[in-house]
Amino acid sequence: MNVSKSEITKETSLKPSGRSLPCLAQSYAYSKSLSQSTSLFQSTESESQAPTSVTLISADKTEPVNAEEDKEDSVLKCSFADLSDFCLALGKDKDYTDDSEHANYDRSRLIKDSVPKDNSESKAKLSKNDMNYIASSGLLFKDGKKRIDYILVYRKSNIQYDKRNTFEKNLRAEGLMLEKEPAVANPDIMFIKIHIPWDTLCKYAERLNIRMPFRKKCYYTDRRNKSMGSVQNYFRRIKKWMSQNPMVLDKSAFPNLQESDCYTGPFSRARIHHFIINNKDTFFSNATRSRIVYHMLQHTKYENGISKVGICKLINNGSYIAAFPPHEGAYKSSQPIKTHGPQNNRHLLYERWARWGMWYKHQPLDLIRLYFGEKIGLYFAWLGWYTGMLIPAALVGLCVFFYGIFTMNGSQVSQEICKATEVFMCPLCDKNCSLQRLNESCIYAKVTYLFDNGGTVFFAIFMAIWATVFLEFWKRRRSTLTYTWDLIEWEEEEETLRPQFEAKYYKMERVNPISGKPEPHQPSSDKITRLLVSISGIFFMISLVITAVFAVVVYRLVVMEQFASFKWNFIKQHWQFATSAAAVCINFVIIMALNLAYEKIAYLLTNLEYPRTESEWENSFALKMFLFQFVNLNSSIFYIAFFLGRFVGHPGNYNKLFNRWRLEECHPSGCLIDLCLQMGVIMFLKQIWNNFMELGYPLIQNWWSRHKIKRGIQDASIPQWENDWNLQPMNIHGLMDEYLEMVLQFGFTTIFVAAFPLAPLLALLNNIIEIRLDAYKFVTQWRRPLPARATDIGIWYGILEGIGILAVITNAFVIAITSDYIPRFVYEYKYGPCASRFEYGENCLKGYVNNSLSFFDLSELGMGKSGYCRYRDYRGPPWSSKPYEFTLQYWHILAARLAFIIVFEHLVFGIKSFIAYLIPDVPKNLYDRIRREKYLVQEMMYEAELEHLQQQRRKSGHPVHHEWP
Repeated sequence: MNVSKSEITKETSLKPSGRSLPCLAQSYAYSKSLSQSTSLFQSTESESQAPTSVTLISADKTEPVNAEEDKEDSVLKCSFADLSDFCLALGKDKDYTDDSEHANYDRSRLIKDSVPKDNSESKAKLSKNDMNYIASSGLLFKDGKKRIDYILVYRKSNIQYDKRNTFEKNLRAEGLMLEKEPAVANPDIMFIKIHIPWDTLCKYAERLNIRMPFRKKCYYTDRRNKSMGSVQNYFRRIKKWMSQNPMVLDKSAFPNLQESDCYTGPFSRARIHHFIINNKDTFFSNATRSRIVYHMLQHTKYENGISKVGICKLINNGSYIAAFPPHEGAYKSSQPIKTHGPQNNRHLLYERWARWGMWYKHQPLDLIRLYFGEKIGLYFAWLGWYTGMLIPAALVGLCVFFYGIFTMNGSQVSQEICKATEVFMCPLCDKNCSLQRLNESCIYAKVTYLFDNGGTVFFAIFMAIWATVFLEFWKRRRSTLTYTWDLIEWEEEEETLRPQFEAKYYKMERVNPISGKPEPHQPSSDKITRLLVSISGIFFMISLVITAVFAVVVYRLVVMEQFASFKWNFIKQHWQFATSAAAVCINFVIIMALNLAYEKIAYLLTNLEYPRTESEWENSFALKMFLFQFVNLNSSIFYIAFFLGRFVGHPGNYNKLFNRWRLEECHPSGCLIDLCLQMGVIMFLKQIWNNFMELGYPLIQNWWSRHKIKRGIQDASIPQWENDWNLQPMNIHGLMDEYLEMVLQFGFTTIFVAAFPLAPLLALLNNIIEIRLDAYKFVTQWRRPLPARATDIGIWYGILEGIGILAVITNAFVIAITSDYIPRFVYEYKYGPCASRFEYGENCLKGYVNNSLSFFDLSELGMGKSGYCRYRDYRGPPWSSKPYEFTLQYWHILAARLAFIIVFEHLVFGIKSFIAYLIPDVPKNLYDRIRREKYLVQEMMYEAELEHLQQQRRKSGHPVHHEWP
């Protein structure tokens, strides 16, 4: 004889999450028989009764739960009706009903504490207030009852009447309700308001397998181990402190997102009485209603023919000029939110998220997801996570910078440069440059030390590890969000083909292996040919970038002679700095100009490939834009880091470009200051430009749209949908521009961070502003985008991983080649005063500056001067047997540089791989929770089958046993 699992299985404890809390406040007091329940389709109003008590099911008797009893066990009792109902909604036969009374089983392991109080009255009051506001804000049809779920816009002067008429008739045939209304400000504009009735909503929710809140969660637990008491008290104190953290949002101001606390299952009209429906008007969220309507708009024909389907094609051919879901009302209110509460979710998002005064607060991700959809919610979750992870990186970078400030005056190298009054450097240009004392570079030497000190190597290793930790913990954060937002079992539906793809390949068809229907097909030979042409275009644009960088290099060579003889004494003394600063500004202008051209060319190349679906088009376009802009932004930085001053030759035998212009040398204090200047200026100016284009440009456009409205029309008389029409549509590329901006910033923050440790700080400050800019833009300046679903950030995660790998390599080369870390290291341990005495300290670098400068005979220059000048290199003096040849020290330094690159890369890659191995993609408690829920579903199905068998025994007159027959 087999015994029920619930009687013998002893489960381990699991810490409950917010998603695992029981939904008693939203559940019904169901009848004992499923056959006695009333279908919502047969009633005119949705009525619900709050449960007045929770029933304790035991093997012997049924009694109400006393909240004061058995507090030590901490177990909640769940009725077997909840379990059997849940099984039915997960796929049992729709004709299967339970005609008998529920059997009584021992459920002593079920949780019985922390039963929330019933708040159905407050829920009903909140829903009533919401509906009253919707009516007052004009978001209903003229009858004041039907909610507006979507808006179509067209011009009366447009001649595509037949297509619109057929399309609208088919929409009505599908079950949608349409109502037309002309615009107040422009009589040529006509709005079509769309409402989806309850029956149609349920039909398509079932067809699309939309998961809806089904049953309260009942999770199992054991008594806590006594050894966990102190740990539990510690975490309780931390949680209490976190509740007082000013960065934490006041959860009482936000709606109770009940679906996150419940089991969810695919919606079924046959089992509608199993779902938690307090109000038919609010059961499906606005985002879900908009998604269903959009699905219907995309699959409705407007002409006879296979490809004559969808609102997107109608917008492309001009039949309609816009289609969008309406905002839930105004985002501002004359009444304070603290005393009167939010008018709608848009108002709440503005007050608690988009306002600048909320810059230090956490983001209400659940509400963002509810209003804008999971795809946009994941973007803001990723942006918030990235910003939070920048805090430790910015602090460490700031510490490295301040370490350079505090130890700058004690630096042996800086002291020797500042005291070298009798050391003359060779002229850095041919015509207008004169000998320069080495001590004139004192300030540059000190500034260079700020970025090139003992903490540089540590910070480079730290940032490489930081990038890995950031990505690994983001995967954990993403898995938590997908669980909380019920996306674990969500699969993206088969995408429709792009109209351009259908029009191009409509003569070539093959059967879709998923849908089983014939569809246009692109031959492999044609696809490869177009891909090769696209790749050739990419390489051509990259070569154009290199050409632009070369042009800037030529500009530097030409103007440095002019700045060296400039009339202004300041520029004449600091001509190298002036040359670099002017080149950076010109380079930035070229970068921004080429970005505009790149976007158009990337658009053409992507369309040339004829991607099959929109997601393929977006991924291809995003990859091209990233490659273009990444090369465009970083090519000049790569030149300064690895090529500037490397191939100039030596005095008397300088290398010249086109035998005319002498190649540019580094400053006597090194090339790192030029690299820092290039990164700082480009990063700062680009952030300012991006912020202006994201907020300033839409503000100006929206102001102009409002200005064109007739003066006699007051804003109060304009309905909500017309106000939305006057807003700017979301970028045609969706979130691509937002991700691209942040990914490029991530590259700036990690790739050359060894040369510019303040980059994480600048990125942090920018992102704090960026979050509120994007929030303000989405809530106030853009039309409401379609609430799309997604489980990850798409192709951008792979790009971030690639940047993390490239960052390790580039930082190794920056430390080894651009900075003076390796030459100082070789001198300290091989040629310095401590090389033989094994006494280490600051004096070990004594004489390093003199050792790093080579001699040149001034008489060879033909300037009429005698004596020697110095230049940065490791070459033999004029009096040696091999003058101006590389010394043995040069080859030692070169070998040390190569060895450092190899050791650094292997060490950091090993640490990155080890950390990635240690950090699981899914948190252990979440992994256990997901497995627990699967186990509970299996147990519920087991016991539901047992109940079904017992019903059959009762009908046949056989005795009932609490075990398998």
